[in-house]
Amino acid sequence: MRMDWEDNKNCGKNKHFLDSFRHAFEGVITVFKEERNMRTHVLLGIFVLICCWFFKVSWSEWLWMILSIFLVIVMEVWNTVIENVVDLITNHDYYPLAKKAKDMAAATVLMTAGFAVIVAIVIFLPKVIKLFF
Repeated sequence: MRMDWEDNKNCGKNKHFLDSFRHAFEGVITVFKEERNMRTHVLLGIFVLICCWFFKVSWSEWLWMILSIFLVIVMEVWNTVIENVVDLITNHDYYPLAKKAKDMAAATVLMTAGFAVIVAIVIFLPKVIKLFF
């Protein structure tokens, strides 16, 4: 969607903190509406937090899990930002360098999700083993 000159004059710094907060919240809503992977990450994060409660993990384990979940969510937001900017600049045309940028942005999500899985294994594996053996 293009902006008209009149719309462009209204762009700039937010004059009030609440405006900044409102725009940030709109970004959160947008990424949840438009990105299936974000919804998947959040659902998996909620499932992991329920497992934390079920297994009665320690405070430090809670913190590691919450950090891991939020890192994945933040990386998914950045991935979405990068993909949107690349699409805007390239007008959805294929460019090898654009593909490279999008692939690397997706790789950050993959690596962060891998970190989260390792943290979950370290925390939950001993508890699952203890539960069954």
